[in-house]
Amino acid sequence: MSGSEAVLPPGQGVTGAAVEQLLEEVEAETEPRGQQLTVGGLRGRVAIVTGGSTGIGRAIARALARSGVHIAFNYLDEGEEDRLDAQRTVDELERAGVRVLCRAVDCTRSDQVTHFVDRVVDELGGLHILVNNAGMARDGALWRMSDDDWRRVIDTNLTGAFYFTRAVASIFRRQEGGKIVNVSSVHALRSEFGLANYAASKSGLLALTRSAALELGPSNVNVNAVAPGYIRTTRLTDGVPSEILDEARERSALRRLGDPQDVAGAVLFLCSEAARHITGVTLPVDGGYLL
Repeated sequence: MSGSEAVLPPGQGVTGAAVEQLLEEVEAETEPRGQQLTVGGLRGRVAIVTGGSTGIGRAIARALARSGVHIAFNYLDEGEEDRLDAQRTVDELERAGVRVLCRAVDCTRSDQVTHFVDRVVDELGGLHILVNNAGMARDGALWRMSDDDWRRVIDTNLTGAFYFTRAVASIFRRQEGGKIVNVSSVHALRSEFGLANYAASKSGLLALTRSAALELGPSNVNVNAVAPGYIRTTRLTDGVPSEILDEARERSALRRLGDPQDVAGAVLFLCSEAARHITGVTLPVDGGYLL
C-alpha cells in the first residue's frame, strides 16, 4: 500500500523550466483553493480513508473532517518522510475538532487490514464510511513489465480495496447501513500506453464496486466509485512529463487539470444522504477528459 498517488501513473522525468511551471501550478496540500466544502448530516460518523496522509486521500479526509466525521487513515511507512506526512495530516484533522486514528498499515496484508478495522471500531466507537483511496503506479510497456511491477500494482490498488471492503462488510450489514467509495481512475475507462497494470487494477476496482453494490444493497449499503482524471498534487512534479499534462489540459472540456478537493467534493457527496439512492455507479471527476 502507498499513500494516495497522483491519479496519473508517473512517466519520465521533468526538469528545468517544466519543474518550475508545475511547482507554480500545484497547490500546497495544506492550503486548498476555493470554497471548503462541507455537507450536513455526517457529524459524529466515523470514516476510514486508506492512503489518507497525502494527496487526494488527505483532501478527502479533510473534507470529511470539516463535516464533523471522525477520521481513521492508514499509510505505508517507508521512512521518515512518510511518518512526517502522516503526522502533519493528523494535526490538521484534529484542528477540525474530530478524533483521528492513524496507523502504518500495508493494505496488501489482509491480517493488518482486519486488525486496523477492528481497532477503528474499538477506538472511535463505530464505522460508517470507507473510502478506498490507497494506490500506486509502476508504468511501462507490458512486454517489459516485471512480475513484481504487475503484482504490486494489482495487490495495492485492487486487492487492498477488496480486503478493506470485506473487513467492513460484516459491520455495515449488521448495522444495516454504510457508505463505500472507491477511488478509481479515468484510465479504468480509457487506457493509454504503458498502463497495463494500472488500468487493469482500476478497471477491476469498478467491477468490484458493482459487485459489492449488488451484494450489500439489501443491507442499505451504498457502494460507488469516482474516476478522477489528471489531478494536481505535489506528486505530479515527481516524474510526469509536462507535455502529458499539456495534452491532458487540451483534451479536457474545461481546459484545466483538477485539484484534490475536486475529487474530495465528489466523494463527500457520495458519502452523504443526498446520494442515498445512488449505488453501483462510477462518477468521472475529469473536467470532461472522457468526452
